[in-house]
Amino acid sequence: MISTLQQQTTVSSPSCGGCCTRLVNFGVTLNRISILEHINLHVHCGELTVLLGPNGAGKTTLFRAMLGELPYTGSLHFVHAGNEERFIHPRIGYVPQKLDIDTLAPVTVLDLFAGALVHRPVWLGHSNAIRAKALDMLSVVNAHALLDQRLGQLSCGQLQRVLLALALTPVPDILLLDEPVSGVDPAGIDLFYRMVSELRRTFDLSILLVSHDIPTAARFADRMIFLNRTILCDGSPREVLAGPCIRQTFGIDLAAAGIQQLENRSEHPLHHEVCAIRTTDSIE
Repeated sequence: MISTLQQQTTVSSPSCGGCCTRLVNFGVTLNRISILEHINLHVHCGELTVLLGPNGAGKTTLFRAMLGELPYTGSLHFVHAGNEERFIHPRIGYVPQKLDIDTLAPVTVLDLFAGALVHRPVWLGHSNAIRAKALDMLSVVNAHALLDQRLGQLSCGQLQRVLLALALTPVPDILLLDEPVSGVDPAGIDLFYRMVSELRRTFDLSILLVSHDIPTAARFADRMIFLNRTILCDGSPREVLAGPCIRQTFGIDLAAAGIQQLENRSEHPLHHEVCAIRTTDSIE
């Protein structure tokens, strides 16, 4: 079973470079303090870019500014394939590090999706069309069995997959993931990364993902960026992990662990595997 969303948007292969999200001389100043400055970044379609950096480096601030929650200087545009003249503000999908919810509230996954799809009080019930749409969205991340579960009953991994499905509708120009596996168990982390990697290919997505888990990120990233108020390192995972930024900030051992994962990735390529997002697979 393939979801309608997948049928409508699946591409044969990523068209990296065909279109991209561009940040030009992007900066954020709050209370006269420069938080981010001189950010020049092109994120191409079909590319998973991992943002690394110490706490307080401005990674979450960058996302909040891109989402329009903070004022910024410079420009943010999405360039359409085959039309370099057309610059528009990108449609952005976002998965936060965590979502504070009342675990005792009788709010279901369907209620969450219905609230995003229609302006209608949840206690009035949901139409069959809304239920079908929510089920289709959840099927993309193999979370269809969670439709009627209460949000407070979900594990961290299940909740993040639900939020990922919500962020993918409509399919965005760029997907922002802010430490999306914080609090998730190791098996759930691996599943989430594999799922994101496959979604990158399936929907030709531009993805920016903030992570402190360097070894795991190294297994899946197409590109790594080290950010500390500005971009200090930008390149392939091997280039960034072998550079001074990672070693000086996180230590030689962590840099070496990331490089070891790259070696494992070369021996067992992950991007040629079929990710477990089929709707017949089991739910965490």
